[in-house]
Order: sequence, then C-alpha cells, then structure tokens
Amino acid sequence: MGALLALAVIVQGDRQAAAQDAAGNAAENATSLDPKQTEAIQELVRDYLLQNPEVIVEALEIYQQRQRLAEAERQRAALLAAQDSLKNDPASPVLGNPDGDITVVEFFDYRCPYCRQVAGALQELVAEDPNIRLVMKEYPILSEDSVNAARAALAAVRQDGYERFHFALMERGGTMSQAEVTSVAQSVGLDVEQLLRDMRSPEIEAALRRNYALAESIGVTGTPAMVIGTTLVPGAVDLNRLRALVAEARAQAS
Repeated sequence: MGALLALAVIVQGDRQAAAQDAAGNAAENATSLDPKQTEAIQELVRDYLLQNPEVIVEALEIYQQRQRLAEAERQRAALLAAQDSLKNDPASPVLGNPDGDITVVEFFDYRCPYCRQVAGALQELVAEDPNIRLVMKEYPILSEDSVNAARAALAAVRQDGYERFHFALMERGGTMSQAEVTSVAQSVGLDVEQLLRDMRSPEIEAALRRNYALAESIGVTGTPAMVIGTTLVPGAVDLNRLRALVAEARAQAS
C-alpha cells in the first residue's frame, strides 16, 4: 500500500519531494485509508502507468541490472571460496608448469565438440607460455560414454599417461565407446588391462563426484568452461582470447 501511495503522489507533484514524503509517512497513511481511497489510488496508479508505459520498462531494466550485478557478485564470491578445490585437488591432473604463476582450470567432456576446439588452443597456450599451470577437471555430462572416457583418462594418470591420452581422445572424437577408448589407449602405449582395472577405482568415482559438486557451486552449467584467476569463462574461446584472459589475471595478481 505504501508503494501505491508513493506512486500516486509522484503523479500529482514533484517526484523527489513526493518520494521523501512517502518514505516518511507510508506506514501511517497505509493504515488510515479506507477501501474507496485505496481503490482511487490504485486507479490513479493504473492511469499513470498506461499513460507512461516507459516507467515500467525503465523499472524492469533497473531490476534486471541489479539482478545481473548480484549474480556476478555471488559467482565471484563462490569462485573465491572454491580456489583451493579448483587448484589443489590431488586427483585433478596438472599440465604445463606445476609451479606456474597463473592457473587455468578447465571443465570438459570428451564428447563435447567445443571442448575439442579448445583443446588445441590450450596446447598452444601451454607451449608458448612456460608459466601456465593447467588443471584438468573431468566433467562428463553428455552421456555414459563420456563418464567412461573420463574414468579412463583418470586411470591413465596411474601410468603417467594422462596428457598424451587426453589429447589423443580429444583429437579422435567420436562417441567414446569402450572400444574407441581402448583403441586410443593402445595407440598411446598404455597397458589396457591395467587401465580397465584402475577405471573401477573408488578414488576415481569420488574425484568425479567432487568435480560435479564443484562445478555446481561456482555456476558451471556446460562444457567447456574455464576458470582463469577469479573469472569464470563459459563456452569455447580461441587462443587470442585465452592470452588476453591470462594477461588480465596476471595484472590483477600483481
């Protein structure tokens, strides 16, 4: 009722003075209005909005902007709170320089075609920048075959073969059936029998569950998604964009 009264007064006179007056007296006036007065004010507000519909548009734009700012702040706070899980989970393979000054975290699915696009750009980034620490978060969300491929990749860590197996899977593409994954494992020199045993490890299952929970906590909803510094970067980005994001992260850290 106080809001309706404030808007009615705005229609009748100066907006700033009316807003101040309404703020001070809304509670008192709301309790003193009878039904006819309430109806009259509601009609006045309705007429004003019909004659000035841009007020509604302006209010919606302000509301949406506030929502976007609030969501951005919430996401930033979540990213800050999750830094240790993002960077230091011992089950997440680390490529590039383990002691690099900038950590890039990638959430990906082997069946995702956009992840395959990004894989090449990340390889180039690591090759040209010796201070990149690339943390790989297996995040299989597209199918059960995706999950199978992620388990195989994490099992390859136990044979010191993660990096070559990962990029071979990305280059191969396909449905990631068991036969395809096994074929790629053989092609990069992995012991397939050991790989199949290690894939069933409860530690690997636990690592995947942590990745799912982490992704949800920071607002990752698809693949690929990267975290560079305290910035979440959804979707595929090219090498130039990666370079720029790394430069921004370095500037913020200095």
